[in-house]
Amino acid sequence: MNMQAMLKQAQKLQKDMMNEKAKIDETIFTGKSSFVTIEMNGKKEVVSVKIDAESIEKDDIEMLQDMILVATNDAVKQIDTETEKKMGRFTQGMPGLF
Repeated sequence: MNMQAMLKQAQKLQKDMMNEKAKIDETIFTGKSSFVTIEMNGKKEVVSVKIDAESIEKDDIEMLQDMILVATNDAVKQIDTETEKKMGRFTQGMPGLF
């Protein structure tokens, strides 16, 4: 394989990687924990927090904080899993690139 063909292949690979990453960044992931729902985009930015207010009493604020934490971590795990699934073919066993 000549250098020009290798360079062209590398550029295509880079373009494909960027396209997949853009798709992940635009995807909304929903983390849930009891009566808390967190939505995050693929950049791990929280887009919305929904709380089922009918299910909580004033005395349950500490529990609510824990539920938000669990829901947020759930959404982050989904993003990481999706990123690894889609980007893993590009990194070929080199974790942590994305």
